[in-house]
Amino acid sequence: MASYSVNERAVARARELIDARQYVLDSDWGAVQPRADEENAFLKSHSWDDYADWHLGLTDGANEHTKARYAFVYGDLRRVHRTALIACVYRAAEWRHKDIELAAHELLQHLDRTSA
Repeated sequence: MASYSVNERAVARARELIDARQYVLDSDWGAVQPRADEENAFLKSHSWDDYADWHLGLTDGANEHTKARYAFVYGDLRRVHRTALIACVYRAAEWRHKDIELAAHELLQHLDRTSA
């Protein structure tokens, strides 16, 4: 099983987006999460650092500047999705990636407080 480190830059970026009210509160995450072709299009006009900012996890041991390096996407590459944060919490908890789970949970709580 892969191990992950928290991508602190992505956590900070998600907080910024939430504070700027760049979020979607109700979505079908399975239908709106970025697909490979959307990620490829994003990478054509953005840096790998920009791409990394959308992922709460960094895959330990994976090469930089590869999609395999980044995990636990929390938005559609434009806005934070509440359902994406829920999916991150659930998936991280399921596979016992506690640091990722807690980071996603904290962001979810921040989003819920901000949007209340």
